[in-house]
Amino acid sequence: MPNILPTRTVPDFTVPLIDGGQFQLSQRLGDNFTLLLFYRGVHCPICKMQLRELQRKLDDFDKRGITVVAISMDSKERAQKSVDEWGIDNLLLGYGLSEDQARDFDLYISSGRPDSAEPEIFSEPALLLVKPDQTLYFASIQSMPFTRPPLDQLLQGIDFALENDYPARGELA
Repeated sequence: MPNILPTRTVPDFTVPLIDGGQFQLSQRLGDNFTLLLFYRGVHCPICKMQLRELQRKLDDFDKRGITVVAISMDSKERAQKSVDEWGIDNLLLGYGLSEDQARDFDLYISSGRPDSAEPEIFSEPALLLVKPDQTLYFASIQSMPFTRPPLDQLLQGIDFALENDYPARGELA
C-alpha cells in the first residue's frame, strides 16, 4: 500500500537546485498545484524528451498557477550535464534527491546496469500534483522508464479539475 494517499499530506523535502538555490516544497507551493516531476537522470533519453516538452509548456503551467520542478537523484555534475546537453535551462531543476527521500514518495528505485551510463542507484519516473495545502492530488508513479503521462492530457485534466472543483480520487486506497 502506498505511503502517500490522495488528501494526505505530502512530506516536506528540500533539494538543491542547479541554479544555486534550493527547492523546499513547503516554501514553493503553487497557487493551484505544484508539479513534482521525478526523472531518472541524464542517462535517460526518454527523460530528455519529457523535460524538453515540459520546458516548452512552462507558460501553460504558470498560467494555471502551477509551480513546476523536475528532480532526480543525479549529482550536481550529472544534473548540469542534463541542462547543458538537453537545453533545459529555463526549467527549475533539482538534484541530489536521496534514496530515503525517493522512498518517502514511494518512487521505484533501480540499480544501474553494468556497462551502461546509468548511475549506481536512481529513481524511476513519477509525476505528482500537490495542492497548496500540501496534500496529494494526483500521482503517476512508474516502475519502468517508458509510457509517460502526456503533458497535454495532464493540462486538460487540470483545467477540468479547476473548473469543476473536482476532488482528489483514490482516497480509499
